[in-house]
Amino acid sequence: MNMHYRPFKKKFMKLSSVFSTAVAGVLLFAGIASAHVTVSPSVSQPEAWETYTIKVPVEKDVATTKVALKIPEGVEFKQYEPVPGWKVSTTADDAGNVKTVTWTAEGDGILAGQYQRFSFVAVNPSAETKVAWDAFQYYKDGSIVEWTGDEGSDLPHSVTTVTAEPTAAEKQSGDSDAKTGHDGAPGSAGTNEGEQTGADNSAASSQAAPAAEAAPASSGVQTATLVISIAALVLSIAALLRVLRNRR
Repeated sequence: MNMHYRPFKKKFMKLSSVFSTAVAGVLLFAGIASAHVTVSPSVSQPEAWETYTIKVPVEKDVATTKVALKIPEGVEFKQYEPVPGWKVSTTADDAGNVKTVTWTAEGDGILAGQYQRFSFVAVNPSAETKVAWDAFQYYKDGSIVEWTGDEGSDLPHSVTTVTAEPTAAEKQSGDSDAKTGHDGAPGSAGTNEGEQTGADNSAASSQAAPAAEAAPASSGVQTATLVISIAALVLSIAALLRVLRNRR
């Protein structure tokens, strides 16, 4: 009985090792793929005074101590939101236009397993276009990660589409208004109903906007994660077939 059990146990342990390695690989690559420096929103309107937010996750075991963001051509930087523990500096061209914004940690910075958001206000270009946000992430060990690649690269920069087309949230709000048919005139019989509908639309917009902003930025990550997961599964099946073949 033991003579049959030992080979089976050995095979089982080998299979467990193969699948554990595959799963660990999938989780590792999925974590790396999702740890991008991003700027939101991904869609905005021409000439809008937009509040942009750069999100900086840490993908190493050491802290991030500095983040530099290049302001795209045609975008006019206006203001930044102060963040406790961080010093902000800017560099400008001869005309006084801010070209780079840098956040430098005054303490430990962003530790492993953490992320930090930095917000600022900028005026969009007057024409419809796409603007790319090149970012540079400085780690405590002296390494620098340059988020300057095109979409689909290992280190992509964020892109904001500046367009006059209404966003998904605005379309949803417009459809909702068209269905209610209220005019919101002061003193009219439909005033209370109009106020309630407006509140409902605002709530719907606040829920839809983040989803509309996140979709373009996350689609590439989801695709990459899916491809890696499929590859890991194929490798696991191949390893399983080899083990079964050797068993015969």
